[in-house]
This record gives sequence, C-alpha cells and structure tokens, in this order.
Amino acid sequence: MYRFPTYVPVAARRARAARKVASLRRQGTKVQPVEIRGNLIARSFWGKRWCQHLESFSDYRNRLPRGRAYARHGAVCDLAIRAGRVDALVLGTRLYHVAIRIEKLKPAVWKSIKARCTGQIGSVIELLQGRLSDQAMAVIADPRRGLFPTPRQIRFDCDCPDWAGLCKHVASVLYGVGNRLDDSPELLFLLRKVDEAELIDAELALPAGSAGADFLAEGDLSAIFGIEIETDEARAPRARPPKKAARDARRTRGASRPPSRRRRTETKAPARKGAAKRTQGMAPPFRPTGARVRRLRRRGGLSVAEFAAALQVSAATVRRWESTRGPLTLRTASRNALRTLHEQLEVETVGR
Repeated sequence: MYRFPTYVPVAARRARAARKVASLRRQGTKVQPVEIRGNLIARSFWGKRWCQHLESFSDYRNRLPRGRAYARHGAVCDLAIRAGRVDALVLGTRLYHVAIRIEKLKPAVWKSIKARCTGQIGSVIELLQGRLSDQAMAVIADPRRGLFPTPRQIRFDCDCPDWAGLCKHVASVLYGVGNRLDDSPELLFLLRKVDEAELIDAELALPAGSAGADFLAEGDLSAIFGIEIETDEARAPRARPPKKAARDARRTRGASRPPSRRRRTETKAPARKGAAKRTQGMAPPFRPTGARVRRLRRRGGLSVAEFAAALQVSAATVRRWESTRGPLTLRTASRNALRTLHEQLEVETVGR
C-alpha cells in the first residue's frame, strides 16, 4: 500500500542542511551554500529578472515550485558558477550532484544588445546595480534576444532517481543562481561568456548627432573648471583704431623688403614649429590619448569624479580613458570639451 512521505518541518530541513554543510567543510570540501534570508529568494534587479525569466516558460512551470521550496529550505549546499556552467550539491534523500550547462550567448545577439544599449548605460556600476533606463531594461531582459538563456540553451543533469527532465534538485539550483546574482550580478555575464564592460565601451564610439552625443555647453565647462572659455565672437579679430592700423601697415611694408646681406648673416635659425606656435599664443593640436587626458585632468586640479561630471561621462569612462594606451576614440561632445580645455590651459601657460 502506497504511503505519503512523512512531513518534515521547515526548521528540521534547514537544520539538516546546515549539518551537511558543516560536515562537508570538516572533510575539507570548500562549499558555497545558497543562503536565503526571509521569504524572497532574490531581491535585486538581476536576481528577480532571472527568476521571472525562468517562471515565464511553460516547460518549467510544473517543476519549479518544489525547487523553490528546496532552495528556501537551504537544500543547495554548494553552488559554483563558471563560464557556461553551474555545478551544485543538493541535499535530498541524500546528497545529489547537479550540473547545468548554458550555451554561450550568440555573437549576433550580443552585438545587437550592445547596439541597442548604446548611450543608455553610464558605467559598469550602474549596470551591475540595475540602475538602467526602461529601454535598456527591455533590451537586456528580452525573453528571446536578451541576456537570459532560453530552455533550448540550457542542459542539465542530476544523479537523482527522478525520471523528470527538470527535477526538483535542478530547479532549486536554478533558483539558487537567482539568489547568487543578488550579490554577484557579474556572474550572469560570465555564465553567458560575454564581457559586461563592452556595454559601456559602446559609448566611446558614438557618431556625431547620435543619442547621447549632446555637446557640453561652453558656459558649463567654464563654470566647472573655473576658467574663461573664449567664444567664437571673442576669437574674431577686433577692428583696430585708424592710427594703430596705419602703424601696422608701415611695419608690414617694412617687413616685406628683402633684408640686407649683413642682416641675413645675423639672422638666427628659425625656432621649432611647436615653439613658434606657443610664442604666438596658439595651442598645438590636441590629439587625445590616455596619458594626455590624465595630464589635462591633473593640470585642472580635478579628481576623476569632478572631471567626469564636467565632461558628462561616468568616472569609469575617465578611468578607462586614462588607462588606455595610444589614441582614444571619443564621441564628439567629449572630444570638443577636452580640446577646448586643452587650448585654454595652453594659452594661460604661455601668458605666464
């Protein structure tokens, strides 16, 4: 005669799981159990989105509730996330080994995600904290062409005797992944074998006129850096008084005459091109590199955060600029702001 299994209270299940974890550690096994506080398995943007994504598929709907209960009771004694795989130990009637393999995100899908997120994400910190615009959220959490895997991209194996394809032990591990993403959201990118920094790098190559390539007003730049930025009107030559114009004309006519033989012998060798420009108060062309941006920031006496705020970019972007070797590929707004600041500081240096 068939009998229903004896009911075991939740407290007893958790105590049993805790004893098993302690036993594994005494044996020298390094384990990372899934520890759920309260009733919520996931609390962050990434953890919640992962769980919601799993629950949206009818393939998993019948098996997920038992797995959710196992995860809450602390049955996932160990969970390790690596590139393209998850390995775990789950306590049931005995300790079961669970292996989950997840396909690498297809290059075409990853390229599409980066293109659609261009200019939408300010820094890696904002990305990992889930502080994204609605548009970026919709792209990343897209059930078919987002970061999260579909059922066809997931393969799992458990050594339990359950005949079901998705047993409760595998389901508990899937929920455990959502819980782990609360503390380490970068593991999702590791799992899909992509680099989250590439979503931020996309903002470095924004074409002129594209979204997020707004120009920094010269008045704002002047106020932030504490210097006077010349406008186009200020750069235009001013009309000279009649007497000064006549004097300049006489000097010009005298300069046009060929110098005498004695004068030629006493003429000094011409100065270097760069030095001549500085003498005339003209700044050499600014070609942004990581080292030049770092020197420019320090000459302005600004911290990385202040410099980033002035240029309307993230602090992570400034750090990435300064750590890059060779020429930088910048969006038009950033390039113009850097060039304007560089020219002004050069003129001030020559004036001293």
